Amino acid sequence: MTQALVEIQELVYRLKEGDKTRTILDHVSLTVQSAESVALLGRSGSGKSTLLNLICGIDKATEGRIGIAQREITQLGEPALTLFRRQQIGVIYQFFHLIPTLTVAENIALALELNRWSAQDTKARVAELLQQVGLTAYAQRFPDQLSGGEQQRVAIARALAHKPPLLLADEPTGNLDAQIGREVMALLNRLVAHEGVTLILVTHSQAVAQSANRILTLEQGQLAERTGDFAW
Repeated sequence: MTQALVEIQELVYRLKEGDKTRTILDHVSLTVQSAESVALLGRSGSGKSTLLNLICGIDKATEGRIGIAQREITQLGEPALTLFRRQQIGVIYQFFHLIPTLTVAENIALALELNRWSAQDTKARVAELLQQVGLTAYAQRFPDQLSGGEQQRVAIARALAHKPPLLLADEPTGNLDAQIGREVMALLNRLVAHEGVTLILVTHSQAVAQSANRILTLEQGQLAERTGDFAW
């Protein structure tokens, strides 16, 4: 029997806009099992990225609780939360966010250095991931020498480098053309399965969402589980 890695209970997030308050998430609850992949589908502005930001502790919930790996992150202070995020969570963004002054290998190694991996283990892990994402020959190149698809491969390797149990992906194909996007998603799904990682994937594409074990939609602050074909 698998164990729940992420447990969200009655999560509320309200945003002040001038003298008004808008509810983005309205008593959202969600359980994600270890090694499960969940796609979160929704229109722009529906709160998908906000939910990811709450899960990784970048934003603070108005109400409710978030548990990850049996640790309630909503109760952590900023120093403890930063350390927890650094060790337990990997994040992939739409716009890559690679550090332009670091080589491909150095971008991947950064998370390991922050987590105090030894130089020998870091070198071995970076080499392993470069091979898995097909970029061994690009190790000493800089991000601006890569295509968009190649940069996202580096970003995937970086997010998985420190072997986090939870991977959050925010529109990982949103900045890529359709064919490259399919290739990147195939790679991501293969690596997630290989590493045994739990994946929460935000997307606006039903085609991308279909690769996950479960599909959830977020509309008007509420989560709903979807099966089979569905329309908005």
